[in-house]
Amino acid sequence: MLRYLPAAGLAGVVGTSRERSLRSYRLFAARDPRLLIGIDPRGNWAEPELLALMAEKCGVSADPRHTSGPDVIDPRRTLAALDAFAGRLAAVAQRGAPVLLGTGHPRPLLGFYAALADALSAAGCEVLTPAQGRCVDILTRFGLRTHRIDYVRRVALVRETEVGRPGCEPGAHCHSPLPVRAVLEAAAAGPGPLPELVVGDHGWVCGAGQLGFEAIGLADTDDPAPFVGQAEGAVRVVVPLDDGARSSHYRPLTRYVLKRACLSQ
Repeated sequence: MLRYLPAAGLAGVVGTSRERSLRSYRLFAARDPRLLIGIDPRGNWAEPELLALMAEKCGVSADPRHTSGPDVIDPRRTLAALDAFAGRLAAVAQRGAPVLLGTGHPRPLLGFYAALADALSAAGCEVLTPAQGRCVDILTRFGLRTHRIDYVRRVALVRETEVGRPGCEPGAHCHSPLPVRAVLEAAAAGPGPLPELVVGDHGWVCGAGQLGFEAIGLADTDDPAPFVGQAEGAVRVVVPLDDGARSSHYRPLTRYVLKRACLSQ
């Protein structure tokens, strides 16, 4: 796996640029909600602190003078986090506890989460799907847009409500924590259980963790919020990796995680 991660571009030199990552750190330090994605930081988290944190958690360069070119993720850090991620899946599977999975990157990551959902269900966990069809207004770069919560293979995602827009399948790219808040609100109001573990990325993992749910997920170098959440105890495990690669590139990760969690079929 240590050789595969950089070969597939999931760690090592990744597709995310240094410029984009540094811009994200500046916006997070300014408390831009587009970068907070559900985390309400207790600390100040100025740019130098964020850069130091991301160097520690991801392996990006800690040198603020390094301002251009591709970003880098240390594959050893990715592998260690994948092992911790698998450990949390194993623990919840042993209890047969209810789980929720959701993604803001459905095109590349849906298959990864769907395989986890199938394996957890086979182990006796209830994979929750509350708030199916509920609408949420989300602020995007195009303005306020209404999205609908949907589930594909028991993985939550959102779709824009406009019908027939090309490129919207299997769902919309979304970083907002509003969908997971609506889902958890529906779960709390319904007759079923609340999740004991939330698995996802972006707003799904940050929004759930901020509300006190155990949350584990994936994050790229331009997403400091999950790592800040982890540093402050709101998020349990964050796996640093490129989250925008081809979906097929994540299949070996799926097999690795399921094997480590003793959930292989």
